[in-house]
Amino acid sequence: MEPAWLETATAWISAHPLAAGAIAFLIAFCDALVILGIVVPALPLLFAVGALVGLGHINGPYAVTCAALGAFAGDLLSYWVGRRWGPGLRQAWPFSRYPQWLTRSEAMFRRHGIKSIFTARFVGAVRPFVPAIAGMLHMPAKRYVPPSLAASFLWAGLFLAPGWVLGASYDAVAAVADRLAMVLGSLVVAVALVWACVLYTWRWFAEHADALLAKALAWTRAHPRLGRYAAAVMDPNRPESPSLVILGVCLLGIGWAWFTLAGMLLANGGPLAIDHRLNAFMWTLRNPLADRLMAALASLGDPATLGAAASVTMGYLLWRRRWMAAAHWLAAIVFGLVLTTVLEAVVTMPRPPTAPAGFGFPSVAVTMTTIIFGFFAVLIARELPGRNRVWPYLVAGAVTTVIGFARLYLGAHWLSDLVGGTLLGILWLLVLGIAYRRHVARSFWMRPLAWAFYGTFVLAAAWHAPHAADPLLAKFAAPPPTQVLVTQDWWLRDWSRLPERRNENDVRRRWPLDVQVAGPLAPLREAMEAEGWHVQPQADWIQTIGLLDSGRGPGEYPVLPATLDARAEALLMLREGATPDELHALRLWPAPVALADGTALWIGTAQTLQLDRPLNVVSLWRPAPDSDATYALVREALQRFAPLEQPHPTGGMPVLRLRTDNGPALSP
Repeated sequence: MEPAWLETATAWISAHPLAAGAIAFLIAFCDALVILGIVVPALPLLFAVGALVGLGHINGPYAVTCAALGAFAGDLLSYWVGRRWGPGLRQAWPFSRYPQWLTRSEAMFRRHGIKSIFTARFVGAVRPFVPAIAGMLHMPAKRYVPPSLAASFLWAGLFLAPGWVLGASYDAVAAVADRLAMVLGSLVVAVALVWACVLYTWRWFAEHADALLAKALAWTRAHPRLGRYAAAVMDPNRPESPSLVILGVCLLGIGWAWFTLAGMLLANGGPLAIDHRLNAFMWTLRNPLADRLMAALASLGDPATLGAAASVTMGYLLWRRRWMAAAHWLAAIVFGLVLTTVLEAVVTMPRPPTAPAGFGFPSVAVTMTTIIFGFFAVLIARELPGRNRVWPYLVAGAVTTVIGFARLYLGAHWLSDLVGGTLLGILWLLVLGIAYRRHVARSFWMRPLAWAFYGTFVLAAAWHAPHAADPLLAKFAAPPPTQVLVTQDWWLRDWSRLPERRNENDVRRRWPLDVQVAGPLAPLREAMEAEGWHVQPQADWIQTIGLLDSGRGPGEYPVLPATLDARAEALLMLREGATPDELHALRLWPAPVALADGTALWIGTAQTLQLDRPLNVVSLWRPAPDSDATYALVREALQRFAPLEQPHPTGGMPVLRLRTDNGPALSP
């Protein structure tokens, strides 16, 4: 079920469609204004507006027009500000404090001329400033207006499109692939957040490196006893000194963060409250397609992948006789392993309920990924030109985040394990980075080494992940049910203790659980195949990507798998419906309770599926609200087992139960 605030917002927007257009106008207008545009989060806001368009709450052309006119009006106002104030705008606050805002925009304008009016609309860093520069440089309005107006309409359409597509396909995707969509979306958000943190942190330090160096040197003069140790590292005549100061400041900050986290865990006597909540939330997202993907991504932190890349790097450094670099590289790996091993032995942290032995605090895989990718970034970053130096750090952050997220999804670690491992890895690589930058001043060509390191990692991952996914996933299977029923009691009365519907917040996904089966599934499968049903194996990623192929017939699109209490389907049987776009389906999962004599117990749902093609982009089999016809077909196909049918006491829904093991069919 949708949150109350969302229901209220959509109801208000549906009742006031003109006001919704005014909101889109205001968002785009503020985003285009000089200065204000750098703080307005236009992208997520317009994404939300686009989603409401896709859901049918706002007219699409009206929303695009309002957003485009808002952007155009904001650009015109910025153009007027630049023309009115002219070069004096540089002396006004905040441009007097941050002159680079106008400098970058002016460089772009002088380089590309009128084309910059069009292209700047799609570049967030300069979008609010290029119109002001055009006004400052007295570009004629008749030359400014046409590209600005055209760019505004194109920008509005492109920025509303992602939300529009999502809104239009929301019902279909939510009905069959909600967990998968949430997992992939959460992963993208996590990587984007880390990417932004690394990028903007690096940029801030790059802009303030000289000021930090000056303050550090002043501190050494004011504190001669302690300062002499810092002064030995910082020499204003060495080009490496600003980098060393940056590494030192990061070392202090990360060291404080790591010891604070460790202190909180020790004081709490175990995982924090956020650890338990996030672990429980990830458990609710378990999905067969996401499971295999996350297991493959989690295996990227295994020794087979990291070790291959590290070994190739070591071999290259030794071959090139870079002894100091090789020594620091070896120290990074060896002492990283020693530190994590010692901490795992010393710190006793309860594991997540789904984690087997070998997964503790801190996460070894995340720590070593941070150290290896992070220190490799320290090795090669200074050899790259200018702003490109941030790229190795961005790659390190993205890879570490992907591996950490995958292990969090599987339940291998608490969030504290991952954060602690990352902070520990950064702490150690900063120590090594300072030592390495302090003693090595000679540059050498790093491009072959970068190709060797990243290429080896990609090749090793491509070979290792498919082989490691299934064994790793088997370690994190759902635990067996703890509630046990006597078989005869289940048959007579305790069947009613099983849930009537899936436990889902959204009512559209609370499918009825109207079939219960005790015994092996092979006899049931044979009986249904004799009545025209067939088994669909669990869809994999290749088949899932095939849903984008619009040239297939309805019968060629797979039905996506679903879960019940984080358990994948044990059996999915299908039968053609009355039309090509209709299917009858029976899904069976392991029941949330066990039978005392060891007989397998299954619970499932009979569904009617309709083929939905949102925006003609993807084809999805979506459960229809009424599945009485499918339930009748299932009941008819299973008559040889003498099934019993009774209304469930919770909601009165009829439930079919049967035994396939030739057990006694006792009357209720």
